[in-house]
Amino acid sequence: MKFDLAKARDLIKQAFKEDIGKGDITSRYTIDPQTSGLALIMAKQEGVLAGIDVCREVFLQVDPELVLEVNTNDSQPVDLGQVVMNIQGRARSILAAERTALNFLQHLSGIATLTAKYVEAVNGTKAKILDTRKTTPGFRLLEKYAVACGGGENHRMGLYDMVLIKDNHIEAAGGVSAAIQLVRDGVKKKVKIEVEVQNLAQLEEAIALGPDIVMLDNMKPEMMAEACRMVWSSPAREKGMLKIEASGNVNLENVRKIAECGVDYISIGALTHSAPALDFSLRLKALS
Repeated sequence: MKFDLAKARDLIKQAFKEDIGKGDITSRYTIDPQTSGLALIMAKQEGVLAGIDVCREVFLQVDPELVLEVNTNDSQPVDLGQVVMNIQGRARSILAAERTALNFLQHLSGIATLTAKYVEAVNGTKAKILDTRKTTPGFRLLEKYAVACGGGENHRMGLYDMVLIKDNHIEAAGGVSAAIQLVRDGVKKKVKIEVEVQNLAQLEEAIALGPDIVMLDNMKPEMMAEACRMVWSSPAREKGMLKIEASGNVNLENVRKIAECGVDYISIGALTHSAPALDFSLRLKALS
């Protein structure tokens, strides 16, 4: 996934409003305006980097005259103690941007790092790791970008770009078949149709109507394996259609077993809603 940095600028401005506000009163009284400094941003944990360009943009929005050197790229592994960025310029500017820059870098790198662990856990199977819409409001583009940096793939961006018929839609429509048919009758453009099923009877209904993807929701491994066999033997699957997604209660302990059932995708909300931050620190040395 390519990320357009321009789309993060409004978010950065909002972050400044809540952190800098009317100005950094501590630096105002402890640091001469002419004092310059050299700062290093270092990784305090091993992980996968994401958000380094956003971090750089934060510093430049505070002070366009800062000189920044980025030492590694997003999606790359980082080691404990590795310096990922050097910043030189006004000390006040560096410290004003520090927390906002590190907040973005730590959060996004944490997502990339957790995603990479899941990708590694299913290595050798055909399953691909997907994100979900369980993102921090306003941060969806950035968080999904971080998933891609960790080797995962992006599911739908929002409600507007793909049909995903879930349990509440099925309840309101009067069943799986009815929900799929209503979508087919109503949608005027070509969009992917995915339907969530919770048991084999619902799956059988879905297979008969041939959506693009069936989501096996919260199924135990035995039922999931049988569901995969049903899909594999279907005419749609034999034509290269009808992909299988697993979702619900996925963790690093069971993701491999789920993948080995034969699913094509495993979607994991925890990638974005529960990833721990990857710790970075900034160390400043006053130069003059």
